[in-house]
Amino acid sequence: MNSRLLWTAFVTIVVKEIRRFTRIWVQTLLPPAITMTLYFIIFGNLIGSRIGDMGGFDYMEYIVPGLIMMSVITNSYGNVVSSFFGTKFQRNIEELLVSPVPNWIILAGYVIGGATRGLMVGFIVTLLSLFFTKLQINHLFITITVVLLTAILFSLGGFINAVYAKTFDDIAIVPTFILTPLTYLGGVFYSIQLLPGFWQGVSQLNPILYMVNSFRYGILGVSDIDIGFAFAMIIGFIVVLGGVAIHLLNTGKGIRE
Repeated sequence: MNSRLLWTAFVTIVVKEIRRFTRIWVQTLLPPAITMTLYFIIFGNLIGSRIGDMGGFDYMEYIVPGLIMMSVITNSYGNVVSSFFGTKFQRNIEELLVSPVPNWIILAGYVIGGATRGLMVGFIVTLLSLFFTKLQINHLFITITVVLLTAILFSLGGFINAVYAKTFDDIAIVPTFILTPLTYLGGVFYSIQLLPGFWQGVSQLNPILYMVNSFRYGILGVSDIDIGFAFAMIIGFIVVLGGVAIHLLNTGKGIRE
């Protein structure tokens, strides 16, 4: 396929994925906005008023970057895992795999579609947060880069989950038992500096900690971890998951089974 056909195939998949979740925006974009608003009210206003400052910032201001990142993570992941598994479950994936479209174009289309939903929800949550606190971005490039990389990373994770899933119950296992605990323990609601030394070390094994803190650094200018190392971790995970996803597409493992 020449470059024009490759671009057409890529855009077609991306547009299909975007239309998929925008067509039912009441189910895909509205619920995360309501959920995050409740987080702002309960954790930020009610509980935050009793906690006081954290990291030199008002508690509401401190947790907003983490809540934005949490919405990006869950929606990027959820969009791809549900979409690709649905395609596989309905046996439509065979038509795509036997087409002359390269596997990396297929993967890129699904990933960009998932990342778009994650970024859209993140933008909505950011706008909602302005009703509760003031946001002043300290490092715009870092803020944009880390949220984009995170959306791509968890879109890849959702793709891999969808490949291995055999039933609709399987696509809920990873978000429920792995993704959600890691997110809540990833420094969204607290600074790991509050933890004893041992648990600070344990927390640093959590990859989401690096994403949340990098994003918080971009907005507030404070972080519990080294930003350079955090970016290296995020990019490293993207390379690994991207390689796994391409390998699964090339071999058909889990897809044709």
